[in-house]
Amino acid sequence: MSKTSLGRLGGWMESIFPERQLYIRSGTETHGYVLSPGKQLVLMVLVSALITWLAISTGFTLFFAANHGAGSENQMRMMKAQSERWIADRQARLDMATNQATANSGSLEQLAKTVENRHQGLVTLLKDFKGVPGAMAALAPTPIDDSLPPVERIYSVRAEQERMVAQAEVFAKTRAEKLRLAYRLAGLNPQAFAGSGTGSPLTSSKDNKVLASFLGVDEDFAERIRNAAMDLSDMRGLQNNAERIPFGRPTVGTRETSGFGVRFDPFNHRPKMHSGQDFSGAYLTPIYSTAPGIISYVGVRTGYGNVVEIDHGNGFKTRYAHLASAAVRSGQRVAVDQRIASMGNTGRSTGTHLHYEVWQNGRPQNPARFLKAGDYVQQN
Repeated sequence: MSKTSLGRLGGWMESIFPERQLYIRSGTETHGYVLSPGKQLVLMVLVSALITWLAISTGFTLFFAANHGAGSENQMRMMKAQSERWIADRQARLDMATNQATANSGSLEQLAKTVENRHQGLVTLLKDFKGVPGAMAALAPTPIDDSLPPVERIYSVRAEQERMVAQAEVFAKTRAEKLRLAYRLAGLNPQAFAGSGTGSPLTSSKDNKVLASFLGVDEDFAERIRNAAMDLSDMRGLQNNAERIPFGRPTVGTRETSGFGVRFDPFNHRPKMHSGQDFSGAYLTPIYSTAPGIISYVGVRTGYGNVVEIDHGNGFKTRYAHLASAAVRSGQRVAVDQRIASMGNTGRSTGTHLHYEVWQNGRPQNPARFLKAGDYVQQN
C-alpha cells in the first residue's frame, strides 16, 4: 500500500476516532489515559462483536422457546387423543361384556341342555356294554368336584363325557381287534363272524345326522357314539360266535405229540395224512368238550376205536377218538369244558392217548391253530 493511501486511512480514522483523553480520579489521585484512534477502533470492533453475539444468542433462545411451546402443544394434543382412544376401547369392552352377560343365561341353558342330551346318549351306549368283561372298570366315570362353580361343573361334566366316549371307542375297538386276531390264528375270516351282536338303536341308523337328531347332540359326538357302538356290536358278534367255536382244550396236564399233517404211519411206516392232534396222558385222563354243542355220535369207528363226536353248529364238529369210555349219549347237549369221556388205547393206537379232530363244513382243520387261538382268547 502506498504512503498516500496510508495517509488517507490515518486521516479518516482521526476524523472518526479523534484522540481522546480520559481522566479517572481516585481519592486524591488523578490518572490520565489517552485513547488513540487505533485503540478506539479495536474497542469498537470488540463491542460490535459482543453486541452481535448477544443478538444471535437471544434470537436462538427465542426460536427454541417458540418451538418448544409448539411441541408441548402437539404433545398435549397427542396425549388427549390417546386418552380418548383408551376411553373408547374401555367403553367397547364394557359394551361387549354387557352383551355377553345379557346372552349368558341363554348360552348356559343351551350348554346344560347339550350336556344332558350327551348324557342320555352315553347312557344308551353304556347299556350296550353291560355284561362285557372289564367294561365296568374301564368305563367308570371320574367324580366331578362339587366345590366348583356351576359353570365350571358343567364344563367338567362335558369334558368327562368326551373322555368316556373316547374310552368306549378304544375299549370296544381293542377287544374287537383281539378277537379278530384270534379268528385269524384259527385260519378263519373274522368278517364272517362279526356284526351279529345284539341290535342297538345306536347302530340301526346309518346316517350320523339322523342319529345326532335322535340324541339331540352334535354330529361329531353322534358319530363317535355310533363308532363305539359299531365296534361293540362287532365285538359281541365275534365273542358270541367264539363261544360256539372249538377254541377250548380237550385235556388238562397232557402232552401234545403227533400233529396235523402228513406223517409216517406207525404201523406200516408209509406217509399218511394225520387229520388231528394227539395228546399223550395217563389212562382214564378226563376228556372235555372244547365248545358247547350236541352229541352227534357215540360209538366205534374203524381205526378210531371208541369215539365221541359233537356238532357245535355253524359247520363246526369235533371228534374225540381212542377213548376208554364215553360219559355222554347221542343227542345230549353239552357245555364247553364238560367231561365227555376218558382217555384210552382203543382202535388203531400204539398207546394211551387222545386223537382230537376239528372239522369245518366237512373238511378237517388243523386243531393246533384252534388251540392257539383259544389260548389267546383266554389270555385276553
